[in-house]
Amino acid sequence: MDLGIRGKKGLVCAASKGLGRGCAEALAEAGVDLVINARGAEALQATASEIAAKHGVSVTPVAADITTEDGRAAVLEALGGQADILVNNAGGPPPGSWTDWSREDFIKAIDANMLTAIALMQALVPGMMERGWGRVVNITSQSVRAPIAVLGLSNTARAGLTGFVAGMSRQVAPHGVVVNNLLPGIHATDRADSLDAGVAKAEGIGVDEARRRREATIPTRSYGLPEDFGATCAFLCSQHARFIVGQNILLDGGASNISI
Repeated sequence: MDLGIRGKKGLVCAASKGLGRGCAEALAEAGVDLVINARGAEALQATASEIAAKHGVSVTPVAADITTEDGRAAVLEALGGQADILVNNAGGPPPGSWTDWSREDFIKAIDANMLTAIALMQALVPGMMERGWGRVVNITSQSVRAPIAVLGLSNTARAGLTGFVAGMSRQVAPHGVVVNNLLPGIHATDRADSLDAGVAKAEGIGVDEARRRREATIPTRSYGLPEDFGATCAFLCSQHARFIVGQNILLDGGASNISI
């Protein structure tokens, strides 16, 4: 299927690996020129070179912490202040217990997983509205629909972003700008490895056993792949997604048993 976005310009955050890279790959395959961001310069440059060579699009890497004002300024400068497509993504806060989290822990989580995405939308969406076309995909978490106790910091910050998008997406839709959230379950990424390692340590089992136990809770009996996730993201950024507005779309292999 031709997604109808060849020649568009997009920003993908946290794109050197994992779900962000999956999204960048899928958008590049559809012909989108990209600015990609992550903190690690070496991995980011390698990703940019590989995607550009594979898909024949322009890929500009910007190594910076997107959760800071300076980091966002560097990315916006590389974009020339405007983009047609924005994929918001940032690593989730660590797991833990509600009794241990301080105010500073919550502020850090909200900065990274709520306010950063809002700041980038405030910077880029007005230009999309003026041009009459734009797409935003916010990568959040399955915990928005089915909160996970040990991920309370993530639950809190991402639920706030979800509430913001619920209102904002309907306000910008008349101007041709489509905003949605993608809610990943467990995918085969470094984040999953970290969570499995935590379970293994807490329960005194091997990491492989921790993964097998988690896979058994997923109807597909497997973790998702970044390629699966990227393909869905690219569709939501396509010309065909104009009637999908303000939705929270689960990609979790059926793990969350939610009927509505």
